[in-house]
Amino acid sequence: MTVTFVIDGAEVTGLDRFWQVIGEAVNGPGGYFGSNLDALADCLCGGYGTPDDGDFVIEWRRHELSRRALGRDETVRVLQRRLERAHPTSRPAIRARLEEVRAGRGPTVFDELVALIEDKAPGVLRLL
Repeated sequence: MTVTFVIDGAEVTGLDRFWQVIGEAVNGPGGYFGSNLDALADCLCGGYGTPDDGDFVIEWRRHELSRRALGRDETVRVLQRRLERAHPTSRPAIRARLEEVRAGRGPTVFDELVALIEDKAPGVLRLL
């Protein structure tokens, strides 16, 4: 039997809120289902609240609201925060990505989340 986890796009007001919303969708109030892209990838591979047989879907309802909230402005904010914390050798690549995003090019946070989910759990994501 397929288990459906629902994300309400209206609740996703930024990346930090996305982690809360998906965590609660999968594991209930206060639940965890990743707090960065690497952790989300691990969670999608199983053992963090999804059925053992992998028979689940993630319905991202009103995803267009999330697409806007996780768009260019949020991507710039996330990259600036990452730049502040990054190892000095990682900073040039982050700066270059930041310039691209500021120029209106490259993927947004929303695009990265969708691509990761589709890569790690093909067929699971339904954008509604």
